[in-house]
Amino acid sequence: MDPSAEIANGINPSSFNQIKFCQQISVEEVTILNWQTDSKLNDRIGIVLSSLKTIVVVLLAMSSHSLNGFAQEPAIEKAIRESGAKVEIYKTTTNSKNEKVELNLYIFYPDGHQATDQRPAIVFFFGGGWKGGKPTQFTNQCQYLASRGMVAMTADYRVSSRHGTKVKHCVSDAKSAVRWIRENASKLGINPNQIASGGGSAGGHIAACTGTLKQYDEPTENKNISSVPNAMVLFNPALVLAPLGDEAQRSKEKMSGMRDRAGVDPETISPVHHVSSGVPPTIVMHGKTDTTVPYATAVAFEQAMKTAGNRCHLIGYEKQGHGFFNSGRKQGKYDDTVKEMDKFLVSVGFLKAKK
Repeated sequence: MDPSAEIANGINPSSFNQIKFCQQISVEEVTILNWQTDSKLNDRIGIVLSSLKTIVVVLLAMSSHSLNGFAQEPAIEKAIRESGAKVEIYKTTTNSKNEKVELNLYIFYPDGHQATDQRPAIVFFFGGGWKGGKPTQFTNQCQYLASRGMVAMTADYRVSSRHGTKVKHCVSDAKSAVRWIRENASKLGINPNQIASGGGSAGGHIAACTGTLKQYDEPTENKNISSVPNAMVLFNPALVLAPLGDEAQRSKEKMSGMRDRAGVDPETISPVHHVSSGVPPTIVMHGKTDTTVPYATAVAFEQAMKTAGNRCHLIGYEKQGHGFFNSGRKQGKYDDTVKEMDKFLVSVGFLKAKK
């Protein structure tokens, strides 16, 4: 692919290090492809090479579907309610057996909140490789943002272990959540023009999809109500699900496997491939030693966003791996990521600066 074609696709070919496809590894959340870089990314990602060979992230092995439950476990449901969340069903859908599934939003309101308020809002999506995970992952972030005056929510969505679904269904659920929040803004007491999506890892992927993808809205939903957020807050998100740059030499079997896990052509749900002008302002926080979702993929997304004229702030954390942002993580950066999230939300007008 020549440079002009790469730029037309929203990628500046001179902005990346060469990336080599290396080997498949197993990690706690997902099975992905490991990467090696030919030269280190410097702190500002200022090193440029003449071409991007490929950045491919193949996420998730969904080989088994143990359908041992279709909703969150009672203990998880109880814990999140006891933490102060109100519960709303945002979507009624089905699992792979065509059985009814109700998906919840767990909502944290500021003290004294009323339905007549016009508060900014955010919805978080948990990580877990689209296979598992719990909405309790973002309880602490929600409680913090509620204390700052936002309506903060954490969403359940369909995953393969509970529902036998594919990645495309996760994407549709995320878009449904944003649309439901906007459609019910007056009931929730929020500003429909101040809705952010956020999430980590696989949840960061589907949050990013709400701001980049034009496909995968549910056909029965009201398309006159947008499913696109007004800002995005992403923690080590999966942003590159298909080759970038020169086409990678991969076996037909590998491609077939990728397509099966996603349920669709992976490129159609790869956020970086759908960056265009008008994508909401975004902050990405990513560990530089992440081997689950390599830091280079976040760099690729940032460059694509800036090439398209969008605002994207990437913060790379030295010596931090996957999930470094989670509360309670030893030697993690929860407090720092909350501080950066706050600063970003102030900068886009969602929050007032602390005095």
